[in-house]
Amino acid sequence: MGGNGKSRWKFLFPHRRNSRLQSNDPPKEFLCPVSGSLMADPVVVSTGQTFDRVSAQVCRNLGFSPVLDDGSKPDFTTVIPNLAMKKTILHWCEKSGARNLQPPNYTSVESLVSALMEKEKPQGGIGDSSDRDLLEGVSDLPAVDFSHAATEYGHRPERFYTSSSEESVVVGGSPGPFTTRPACYYSFSSSSSETVENEALVQTLGPNSSISEDEKNILTKLESSDVFQQEEGVVSLRKITKADENIRVSLCTPRILSSLHRLIKSRYPKVQINAVASLVNLSLEKPNKLKIARSGLVPDLIDVLKGGHSEAQEHAAGALFSLALEDDNRMTIGVLGALPPLLYALRSESERTRDDSALCLYNLTMIQSNRVKLVKLGAVTTLLSMVKSRNSTNRLLLILCNMAVCQEGRSAMLDANAVELLVGMLREKELNSESTRENCVAALYALSYGSMRFKGLAKEAGAMEVLREIVESGSERAREKAKKILERMRTRGTYGEDDDDDDPDGESSFERGGLSSTRYPIGGARFPSSANTMPF
Repeated sequence: MGGNGKSRWKFLFPHRRNSRLQSNDPPKEFLCPVSGSLMADPVVVSTGQTFDRVSAQVCRNLGFSPVLDDGSKPDFTTVIPNLAMKKTILHWCEKSGARNLQPPNYTSVESLVSALMEKEKPQGGIGDSSDRDLLEGVSDLPAVDFSHAATEYGHRPERFYTSSSEESVVVGGSPGPFTTRPACYYSFSSSSSETVENEALVQTLGPNSSISEDEKNILTKLESSDVFQQEEGVVSLRKITKADENIRVSLCTPRILSSLHRLIKSRYPKVQINAVASLVNLSLEKPNKLKIARSGLVPDLIDVLKGGHSEAQEHAAGALFSLALEDDNRMTIGVLGALPPLLYALRSESERTRDDSALCLYNLTMIQSNRVKLVKLGAVTTLLSMVKSRNSTNRLLLILCNMAVCQEGRSAMLDANAVELLVGMLREKELNSESTRENCVAALYALSYGSMRFKGLAKEAGAMEVLREIVESGSERAREKAKKILERMRTRGTYGEDDDDDDPDGESSFERGGLSSTRYPIGGARFPSSANTMPF
């Protein structure tokens, strides 16, 4: 993994090519295994290797553990200054004539580590055949139906509006991440005069027309200091971005996003609500998702979710969910602090806020760093208590299945009596849907990976009897997973390997590989790759 330190060192510091360092290359042990640069502030990590402090920070923040030249994988949990190495490097610099030894730029190292993560990512996001078997086993649950209520422009009275043409979104089909629309989408139930106005806007801003003049007109209102002009501007933007995907792509400009950045913070409910709703519409197009995340709007959405107007909170949850559908945004959203408010929003009085927050967490837990963060936040206990109370059970089980991918998540779930809870739910035989039963089996299936501890807890909870009943009378998918769980409970090891009594949670490549955000969602449902997220 370390590669040719000399070439990478030159790549990061091209301005030093003419220095005496070029003819007097530093010893390999002076170079950071990650950045390839001369270590300005060497630190020893938990597993004993030495890295530059910036590289260790980047890897820890990104939840990445690179494979080194000797095949080892470092643990960045703890770092200790390596004063002896630093003194030796400084002595070498004095002798060789090196000057102004500076730590590498954080952003540069972050880009390098991101490239390494892509390079080391296994095809399909799955580490080996064992991972594939497990993920395939929990990725084929039947379709789940989600119905969404419609919203109105402007302030909504304290009741939900349901459109007569309300659509039901069927989540099923080919494997893939949740690609349903946010629950807060807008479905027009407006008057005939407003409908005519909206059609006129669509005709004016057709796919092949120039929108620069219209963007200018909207911006004039968005950037106005008059609240009524601001309100008119965000309402117009919301209407226009509902109409056509080409318009949404064209209007996702730096100036529009900058204006929304300011208006989302407005203390006027109608301005804030329509600003966030407009952002949801813009976020529906894949080319816009990275633009929005990189424009600094994610912290604004998090703030709204924490303490904005109730309807604006619904839209903020929907926007974060929409942005989380993009793989490259998931780590960013987690790092910026979205996990605690999303976890809290699962208890919101608004069903739509709860649903989109759960779907957002499902997508965010596709990556290891967010799974570990949630475990540290105590999310496992919270999620299990909500599952026990039958609150949004299906979605929460999907998140828990993702959590069970990593060793930390499995251990936390086993500590919180997840096995007993899931087996008890299956024993009741009165779950609200067959898909919920299958999600329970999928969660047990994920927990059973490489753990003697699971076997003991499962036997104590009477899982074998329940699983045998599922094998006899359950759905086809549930039967397949139940059979595999029983096989694991009957054998001493997992996938032909003996369990280690000293390591009950069986460290494996499973948690390293994680799950595939494009092929096998660990939660169990199969999602249509062509499903459209709808505007509102």
